[in-house]
Amino acid sequence: MAKGANVALTREVPGLKGVVVGVDWDAGAERFLHDSLTLLTVLCGSDRKAISQRHVVHFNQMVSADLSTGQVEQAMGGDDEQVEVDLAGVPDDVQRIVFVLYVNEGGGGRRTLGQLKRLVVRVLDLDSGNSLVSTDDLVPGLGGETALSLIELYRHSGEWKLRVLGAGYSDGLKGVARDFGVSL
Repeated sequence: MAKGANVALTREVPGLKGVVVGVDWDAGAERFLHDSLTLLTVLCGSDRKAISQRHVVHFNQMVSADLSTGQVEQAMGGDDEQVEVDLAGVPDDVQRIVFVLYVNEGGGGRRTLGQLKRLVVRVLDLDSGNSLVSTDDLVPGLGGETALSLIELYRHSGEWKLRVLGAGYSDGLKGVARDFGVSL
């Protein structure tokens, strides 16, 4: 799926109860870049802001406050990071779930997402493990961005849909925090 594309997940897969969102990247020889990439998941209300600070899933908070969304400790199937979402368990006030990849700026040297060789997101059926969709490579067009909104799961007319975002932040986590109304 290309940037901007969307799909009606629960209409296309009747009975879909949950998904695994996997992110796979290739940093080539840039080992520091590979090790500094982190996935962040934000559960948002209708205002597109995080419901609360406890509705942001990342390495320091592995599960959302409502227990519907959790980071997988050991990613499988070639993904570098994975998040499981129990769609049936997501509270009604959560209207969208946004997945963001960012460069954790610790250590030396400036690293950007434009240095990646490849970045793909795939979505699997939580119950069967079957692949549902995957994005095109999201790296083309990236330059100095240090954070990137990858995809979003969102409610529409009682169904869950998925949209490929591919929207970058040159100001990294600062921009992500501003847009989602959280402190990071």
